[in-house]
Amino acid sequence: MSVSVRDVAAAASVSVGTVSNVLNHPGKVAPETVARVQAAIEKLGFVRNDAARQLRAGKSRSIGMVVLDVGNPFFTDVARGAEDRAAEDGFTLLLGNSDEKLAREGSYLDLFEEQRVHGILITPVGEDLTRLGRVQANGTPAVLVDREADRAQFSSVSVDDVAGGYLAVRHLIEQGKRRIAFVGGPHGLRQVQDRLAGARKAVAEAPGVQLELIDTDSLSVLQGRAAGEALQSREAVHRPDGVFAANDLLAMGVLQALHMLGDIRIPDDIALIGYDDIGFASAAVVPLSSIRQPAALIGYTAVDLMLREAAAGAGFEREHVVFQPELVVRQSTSGA
Repeated sequence: MSVSVRDVAAAASVSVGTVSNVLNHPGKVAPETVARVQAAIEKLGFVRNDAARQLRAGKSRSIGMVVLDVGNPFFTDVARGAEDRAAEDGFTLLLGNSDEKLAREGSYLDLFEEQRVHGILITPVGEDLTRLGRVQANGTPAVLVDREADRAQFSSVSVDDVAGGYLAVRHLIEQGKRRIAFVGGPHGLRQVQDRLAGARKAVAEAPGVQLELIDTDSLSVLQGRAAGEALQSREAVHRPDGVFAANDLLAMGVLQALHMLGDIRIPDDIALIGYDDIGFASAAVVPLSSIRQPAALIGYTAVDLMLREAAAGAGFEREHVVFQPELVVRQSTSGA
């Protein structure tokens, strides 16, 4: 049988209101009374019903977060930064993985709204943010993560992915590469679109450089390996001499297929660069050049914006933080 607040009050010889104050506003209660109530709680094994409390308050002490791929170390680091900032104000982070699927993304939005989360952080799968807009219209602030907002409807924290794509391909060109392949997909993801746009910009500035697109169904190691195996099967004269992968997981897969399973030398035959600079990049069999994003800072900043918006209410002016990417050169492109 569950122990109620009334049971605690009777055991401590205080009112129900006093027990409530001890649980929620202990500073309003005399220290000796707090000690007596806490002793009764421990003796009876009382567990507070946070769900009921949240229903009365209208909001919980939780923040919902939906990312594209929880298996990607980049998003793990983003979530860690968000969790650290949430904890500073006594909030917990509820993490959902959309797996790049719209239906799963929608299910998490439904769940978070039912749970009356304090706010939502999301890296959306597609361009249609209508469902997220309804959540925000119902009073739950939402912040886009790793994605710049197109409208004034949402705050956002992102990295300039066009600049990142440009940095990656310009670096390959500076290494003397002239036949460059972009490996990435699905192209419905804004991050893929922007990184490809940056790659095209760099190629447009370099006469004689060609850009080939190799589409993938997801941003995974397996898809990168499949792309690498396809390149491995070509005759040498028909292979690119530089590859820009849309993220490090793809790049790791390409590296496995070309270097570990084949006889292609990295970077002598094909130079390879990824994106995100996850922890595994520097530890790869050929340390991977990459475009670094401040992952933990992205998550930390997103929670900061969300909490400010929740506190300000309807009058909050949306904020957009855009970090600049950084080129990290390692052996997969320089050979040094």
